[in-house]
Amino acid sequence: MIEVLAVRAYRRLFSAQIVALLGTGLLTVALGLLAFDLAGAKAGTVLGTALTIKMLAYVFVAPVMAALVEKMPKKAVLVGADLIRGGIALMLPAVDQAWHIYVLVFVLQSASATFTPAFQSLIPVVLPDERQYTRALSLSRLAYDLESLVSPALAAALLSVLTFHELFLGTVAGFVFSAALVVTTQLPTATAVKQEGSLWHRTTLGARIFARTPELRGLLALNLAVAAATALVLVNTVVIARDLFGGSNADVAVALACFGAGSMAAALSAPKALDRIADRSLMMAGAALLALCLAGTFVLLATAGPLHILLGLWVALGAGTSMISTPSARLLRRSATESTRTHIFTAQFSLSHACFIITYPVAGWIGAFASQPAAAAVLALVAMISTAAALKFWPAASRTGAEPASRKG
Repeated sequence: MIEVLAVRAYRRLFSAQIVALLGTGLLTVALGLLAFDLAGAKAGTVLGTALTIKMLAYVFVAPVMAALVEKMPKKAVLVGADLIRGGIALMLPAVDQAWHIYVLVFVLQSASATFTPAFQSLIPVVLPDERQYTRALSLSRLAYDLESLVSPALAAALLSVLTFHELFLGTVAGFVFSAALVVTTQLPTATAVKQEGSLWHRTTLGARIFARTPELRGLLALNLAVAAATALVLVNTVVIARDLFGGSNADVAVALACFGAGSMAAALSAPKALDRIADRSLMMAGAALLALCLAGTFVLLATAGPLHILLGLWVALGAGTSMISTPSARLLRRSATESTRTHIFTAQFSLSHACFIITYPVAGWIGAFASQPAAAAVLALVAMISTAAALKFWPAASRTGAEPASRKG
């Protein structure tokens, strides 16, 4: 897998991604501490509002920004977004009211909603070979999973010698270093493409391509299955481990680590698997695994089963999400042309995050006001319906998912 790092441009871009992810992870920890400093016991409402603003920026700002910056050089877009994120992070320690956080988070996440799709759409240009591109996708998935494990530990170490206000400086450094790496990377010269149509036409282009492309309609349904599983784990693990199982904070950490470990294991295995089987087969298997494990979680919680079974289910849920997420960019790449690539990647970014606007409240509100087994049951039903929809929208004979890499001439 790591042989793709021999490509200098990709190696530097991947390094920029790692550094920016670490900066984002530090920001998450620091933001939580800042919210507690401002709101005390009501910090959860501040963070919940900030996360909602984040998702809204991802869903609605990303396609607009993609249309606005499409004629700009990719390097300028990436560097500009990094510098804006660094500048906002530098301002956060000075805030003294919750609404300041909301405004700054909106601007910061709008910059992220510009950076991420542009970055993702650049990788297939840097790595035109599909086998290399598949391995790059696995590395990217692995980077996200490692960030969720490494950033909290790094933040804890830094907080032993720094205040949480100074922790924001680590975020600033991450974004600035990421921008420096992008600046010094020699990128392929993109073909100039004449963009036609109004801003509205270009803003909605990616979503319209999704609507008329069978494999992308299937991917949209699979995104909802991923969101259902991820929401249960991220929103409800602390309640399930502490309240239902009577566990400790360490048990919560272990459960979340199990989810991350499952995701990393699937990401590492994906390149070899995709050499032998089609994308569709792996992704549908992942969706079926998610639906089965969510249903299994409902049974476990309803019957008060043992904690070690829950940990096993969390490993399997992590694997299922990665089995869908890792190959998804291959579908986007094959469905795109030079003129539509950024729009398609942006649509995936926005539409996949829109799914969380549905599943996060389902996991949290049903878990709080009905029961944790009820939340698991509803999310299992969402995953089952999503899997069935994906099978209908994405026929087995569809071009994009029909053939594994090893059989291509």
